[in-house]
Amino acid sequence: MSIRRLPEHLVNRIAAGEVVERPASAVKELVENAIDAGAARIVVRLAAGGADLIEVTDDGCGMAPADMALALERHATSKLPDEAIEAVETLGFRGEALPSIASVARLTLESRVRGHDGWQRVVDNGVVEHEGPAALPPGTRVRVESLFARVPARRKFLRSPRAEYAACLDVVRRLAMARPDIAFMLEHDGRRGLGVQTDESRPARVAALTDRDLADNSVAIDFEREGLRLGGVAGLPTFHRGIADHQYLFVNGRPVKDRLLIGAIRGAYAEMMPRDRHAVVALFLDVPADVVDVNVHPAKTEVRFRDPALVRGLIVSGLRRALDAAGHRAAQRPNGAALGAWQAEPVPARIETPWGGLDLLERPASAGYASFHEHRPSFAPPPMARAEPAWAPPPEANDYPLGVARGQVAKTYIVAEAADGLVLVDQHAAHERLVLERMRRAVADGGVAAQALLLPEVVELDEPACDRLEARIGELADFGLDLERFGPRAMLVRATPALLGAGDVSGLVTDLADELAAFDEALSLKERLDHVAATMACHGSVRAGRVLSVAEMNALLREMEVTPHSGQCNHGRPTWVKLAHGDIEKLFGRK
Repeated sequence: MSIRRLPEHLVNRIAAGEVVERPASAVKELVENAIDAGAARIVVRLAAGGADLIEVTDDGCGMAPADMALALERHATSKLPDEAIEAVETLGFRGEALPSIASVARLTLESRVRGHDGWQRVVDNGVVEHEGPAALPPGTRVRVESLFARVPARRKFLRSPRAEYAACLDVVRRLAMARPDIAFMLEHDGRRGLGVQTDESRPARVAALTDRDLADNSVAIDFEREGLRLGGVAGLPTFHRGIADHQYLFVNGRPVKDRLLIGAIRGAYAEMMPRDRHAVVALFLDVPADVVDVNVHPAKTEVRFRDPALVRGLIVSGLRRALDAAGHRAAQRPNGAALGAWQAEPVPARIETPWGGLDLLERPASAGYASFHEHRPSFAPPPMARAEPAWAPPPEANDYPLGVARGQVAKTYIVAEAADGLVLVDQHAAHERLVLERMRRAVADGGVAAQALLLPEVVELDEPACDRLEARIGELADFGLDLERFGPRAMLVRATPALLGAGDVSGLVTDLADELAAFDEALSLKERLDHVAATMACHGSVRAGRVLSVAEMNALLREMEVTPHSGQCNHGRPTWVKLAHGDIEKLFGRK
């Protein structure tokens, strides 16, 4: 079999299979070209999810007619002035996008350089069909019609117009997030799907493109280490989503989807978020060009770092430091369903009391109060019990962010009054976090104090569980847990962490064995220790169902206010919620 050179149009179609997988791929390449051209405003118009029409208009530098012809040839680009591909600073650089798109669609390229006339060039599935003068403002307009119309094998694999539009919207959103200095507008079938203006700060642009509530439930990130800089915003651990579609990652302004970065985010939020939930973050990593390779794949969404461990450590440390600074903050989004459960009881026509019946003449509920006074009984009700004076005046609610304790509900929830509303605290979840942070501080200071048991306790487990515990005896000793192998299927417990007090020793050791079984060997020592500390803290915290004194409740509130991450428990659930005065007024119809 002889070897032959493939024709140019077939080569372009093969390249298009890697560069243009779907309409969103074409949108990404065209918008990146507009950004590289120095545009201040980019408008994207779509029809049928981009399968029928993609039009990208910008006010950038534009192209001369000769450059337009060259731009439609493979591997022709203006973005590599020399051969140093490792030092590329633009989003595009391979010179494949335009010829690849033109080989599988009808492409109309119009451009005008300021001070010159415009020019147009039309290519239909790889064949130049027309070129000549065009009227348009300075900049470039690219129109892609009938994508994959002559490649039915590719066209039939496209998803529904709604799904393809969602992918295009995600691409434009990510690019707009990286460049708050550029105005973006996206239209689909004549309706606007996205519109942001310039002069927005990065956190404001991120919030505008993701969730407006993110601005009030996030922390800013600004961290630098060894020439690498990490910026952006990170949602509070209690502000999470069910899927990871709200994690936006950028390397030198380039949107990427990288497993290393996603894993670092998961590690930073470990023990602060439920395992089936995902953080809301937008991270912007700026690194020297020579420490990252962006030429891994033609789509340019994957990158490779020269020192992955340094990058991962930078992200984990930067996120942890920012979340530590958040203190006791937690996401406060009043649950509409919960508030809706508070329904005003209808006023009955007759109220039965211990002193007789009150006939309210079937008046409407709004007149219930007046009806009661018009038909009040002629005799006085039994006297009320007299309130005893307090030993000391209660503190002012204005002095503390979480307010002062006013009582306890169901032996589980602390009710506190703050200056701006009513605060409910889950005493077990809150104390669990406080114990965990105490243990972390104690380990950092040299180890957790151990409390020797009067009688050592034997805990029976299966042999693999005992093997796992025996392999970690040294690490567990740093947390005050003194273990010893006691035969093939048992562990002897001689001491437990003093912070935990008296508790279920057998349950603690069993849970630790289960946690060690679930550990990924790729986890660092610190991450494994965090798992151990979280499991121990859960066993040493105040349980739901315990009655607390007012002093104990206030002490818990004060410690929460000065403890990092106290807004969520070790499993990611919120430890406190606030019912603002406005929400209370709505419940009573005052607002």
